[in-house]
Amino acid sequence: MSFKVPSFMPRTEKYLNKVIPFVDKNLIKVVLGQRRVGKSYFLFEIMGFIKKNKSQAQIIYLNMELIEFEHIKTYLDLSEYLKTQIKTEERHYIFIDEIQDVENFEKILRSLQAEGVHDIYISGSNAFLLSGELSTYLSGRYIEIHLHTLSYSEFLRFHKLEESNKSFLLYLQLGGLPFLINLELKKEIVFEYINSIYAAILFKDIVARHQIRNVAFLESLVKLLADGTGSIVSAKSISDFLKSQRTDISPNVVLNYLSHLEQAFFVNKVTRMEIMGRKQLEVGQKYYFEDLGLRNSLIDMGKMLENIVYLHLKIRDYKVFIGKNGEKEVDFIAEKGDERIYIQVAYQIESDTTRDREFGNLLAIKDNYPKYVISLDEGASGNVQGVKHIHIRDFLLNTYEN
Repeated sequence: MSFKVPSFMPRTEKYLNKVIPFVDKNLIKVVLGQRRVGKSYFLFEIMGFIKKNKSQAQIIYLNMELIEFEHIKTYLDLSEYLKTQIKTEERHYIFIDEIQDVENFEKILRSLQAEGVHDIYISGSNAFLLSGELSTYLSGRYIEIHLHTLSYSEFLRFHKLEESNKSFLLYLQLGGLPFLINLELKKEIVFEYINSIYAAILFKDIVARHQIRNVAFLESLVKLLADGTGSIVSAKSISDFLKSQRTDISPNVVLNYLSHLEQAFFVNKVTRMEIMGRKQLEVGQKYYFEDLGLRNSLIDMGKMLENIVYLHLKIRDYKVFIGKNGEKEVDFIAEKGDERIYIQVAYQIESDTTRDREFGNLLAIKDNYPKYVISLDEGASGNVQGVKHIHIRDFLLNTYEN
C-alpha cells in the first residue's frame, strides 16, 4: 500500500533530527505531546523524509481518531487490519496516530517489534503510553520524542510575522498551537478554537480515561493552577485552601488529579532543587501550562513571562528546576549535559527594590555558571556584576537556539 504524504507547514529540523538516526532501526519511535501540538503533521514530516530517500517505500498510516478506523478497538482488530495492508514480505513503514485508543495496543507492538521486519512509529496524547506494560514489554526497544507547542521563532515563521513587540504579545496571549495558522489571529476567534481543545483534553484525555467523578473540582483545579502560574503549590496547600472555601478534598485526591493533568501534557510540574547540594525537594512545586493560549483562555494573563521562559527551555531540551538557595528562590535552574544556567524572570525592573531582589538572588549563588535576568524592559541589556539582563524577545530568538 502506498500512502501519499499531504502538504503541511513543517516544524524546525530539531525534532526530525532526533528521529533520523533511528529510521530503519529496530526501535519503535514514540511521539508524545499534548493534543493538537502537531503530532500527526510531525509523523507526515517523517514520512516525507522516508519518501524522499526511498521513493518506493511502503507506508501504512492509521489515525485512530478518524472514523474509517473506528472499528479498530483492540490489538486483535489492529492486527487483522495490518494483515490486510501488509501483502508482501518487504519492509513497511507503519505509522499509528493516537494509539492509546486501542485496547492492549502494546501486544501488537511487541509482536511487530519482535519480528524485526517493519519500521514502526506511534504517537499518543498521554504520558501513560509509556508506563505500565508497554514500558515493561519494550524496555530498551523504543525511543521517545516529546513534541511541544510552537516556539516563538516557529510562531513567527508559521504566521509569516516580523519580529516585533506586537508579534510577541500575540504569541504571549494566543499561544503556539500549530492549527492557529488556519485562523485569523484575533482573541475571540482563537479562543473559541482553544476552548474546544480544552474540552477535548479535559473530558477525553482525563475524565473519560481516568473515570473522573468530580469534574467540577477538576475544572476548579485547572483554573486554580492558571491563576497561580509561577507560584509554589502543593497538594496540601490546595486541599487547605479548598477547606477554607468549605470544599473538602483530600491531598491524595488533589495529587491524583494533578497527575492526570500532567499525563495529558496539559500542565508541567517543576520541582525545586537546592542550588548548593543539588538535592531535589519533595515539598512545593510550580506548574506551568504546555500552551499559553490554553492557560489564557481560562483566566486573564498574569505571570505569563515565567511560563513562556519555561516552555522555551523545555523546547530546547533543558531539564528545568526551581532553585532554592537558603531563603532565596531562583525562578529556574536549567541543565543540559554539563551546562547549567540560572534565570530570574521579571515583568519589568521598575525600582531599585525590584532590581536588588532579582539580581541579588542570582548574585548570592557563588559559582561561575551563567546567570540571567529576563524581563520586558525595552532597555534590557548589559549586566550587573556578571549577571546579564536580557529582553525576553532576545532570549527567545537568539539565546540557546538549536
